[in-house]
Amino acid sequence: MRTLMVLLLALSFNAYSETEAIRLSEPVETGDGYEVFGAALPDKSPGLSLQEAISSEEQLAGQEVRVSTRISKVCQKKGCFFVASEGAAWARITFADYGFFIPTDSGGKQATLVGTLSRRTLTPEQAAHYAEDLAGETSEVEPPEFEYQFVATSVMITQN
Repeated sequence: MRTLMVLLLALSFNAYSETEAIRLSEPVETGDGYEVFGAALPDKSPGLSLQEAISSEEQLAGQEVRVSTRISKVCQKKGCFFVASEGAAWARITFADYGFFIPTDSGGKQATLVGTLSRRTLTPEQAAHYAEDLAGETSEVEPPEFEYQFVATSVMITQN
């Protein structure tokens, strides 16, 4: 199933936007080489890797967790979610209460997230909608049955 999801993501990633980045939220904090979106992030230390967090998802359920990962692809419509990946591990990152967004040109950057991680079932319609938001087109690949979702209250993006 993970191989299928990686294939779906790879197919949807081939259409990066060539237009200017969309920034619907301003950072709540900026520093030397980073921006923070959502809630302030007083502790800038790295968190668990995405693979470590997913491996411990059942034990971490309902708890606030800090994760450091790479942003693979950002919703190109408005930056309302992104996909983080690390090896075969991946998760969809959304933002608490739809309260903030990240710049649409954040793909490839490192991020530290604070929030909660869960596993959720996807309908084929949800998977198709997400693929369209990521790449502007749908794919013929069969959608995944589930995904890991991280609902972030704070996202620190390191500027490359």
